[in-house]
Amino acid sequence: MVDGVTGTGGEPELSDSLRTFGAVVQGLRERAGLSREEFGELVRFSKHTVASVELGRRMPDPAFVERAEEALGMAGVLQKAAGRLERQPGLAAWFRRWAHLEAAAITLYTYECRLVPGLLQTEAYARQLFVDELPPLSDEQIEAQWAARAERQRLLRERPNTAFSFILEEHLFLRRTGGAEVTRELIDHALEIAELRNVEIQVMPLVRKSHAGLHGPLQLLETPENQWFAYLEGQQSGQLINDRKVVSVLQRRYARMRAQALSPEDSVSLLRRMRGDL
Repeated sequence: MVDGVTGTGGEPELSDSLRTFGAVVQGLRERAGLSREEFGELVRFSKHTVASVELGRRMPDPAFVERAEEALGMAGVLQKAAGRLERQPGLAAWFRRWAHLEAAAITLYTYECRLVPGLLQTEAYARQLFVDELPPLSDEQIEAQWAARAERQRLLRERPNTAFSFILEEHLFLRRTGGAEVTRELIDHALEIAELRNVEIQVMPLVRKSHAGLHGPLQLLETPENQWFAYLEGQQSGQLINDRKVVSVLQRRYARMRAQALSPEDSVSLLRRMRGDL
C-alpha cells in the first residue's frame, strides 16, 4: 500500500451514510430556525459547504462537526455519527483522517523518495502501481483505487488558495515505472501542474553530498486554524502526528530539503531534459 490506497479488501463507498448524516444536520438546522447562510456563519464555513454536507456530497470536516454540535446544542451526537463516516473507497483506514485534513488544508508539503506522490500521478502511472501490488488486486479494486486517487487530485485545481510544495527525488523519473511512454506522460503532467500558481515542484538531484530527508518520505499540512500535522507512511501502516515538537522537527527537515533541492525553475529545466532523453 502506498499513498493511502488500500491493497486487498477495499471498502464500499458510504454515500448513503453521508446523505443520512447530512439530512440529520439539515433537520437540526431547520428545527433551530437557521438558514444555511446563518448556520454557516456560526460554524465558520460557507453556505455552499453547509449545502454540500447536508446533501451528502462532502465528508464533514472535524471542525465543522464540532462547531455544528455547539451551535445546535447536540453534545456528542454528531461526533458519534461522524465517526461512522470514516470509510471511503480505495483509502486505507490509517490514511482517512489525513485525507480529511488534506481536503481543507491551506498548506501542504510532500517529500517522496519511493514514487511520484498520488496528487501528481497520471492514470497510467497509478495503474502500473496498482497492477504491481501484492497480494494482487482485482479489476474492481483497481478501478475503486484509481477513482479515489483521481478524486484527491482535484485538490490541486479546486483549492487555488492552498499552497502545495513537492520535493521529488530525481530517481523517481529515471526508474521509468511503466515504461518510457508512461514516464513521458508523467513528466509532461508534472510540468503542467508546476505551472499552477499554487504549486511548487522541486527535484532533489541524484548526486547530493548532504541530504536532510534520509529518514524517509513525509507530508506536512496546515489547517485553516493554523494547526500543523505530519503524516509518515510505511508499507502497511501510517502515522498521523500532531505533537508540536515532533512536527517542528519535521518542518525543519523539510525546510532544509527545500534549500538542498534544485530551485523550481531549475527543476523544470531538469524535467524537460529528462523528457527529451526518453
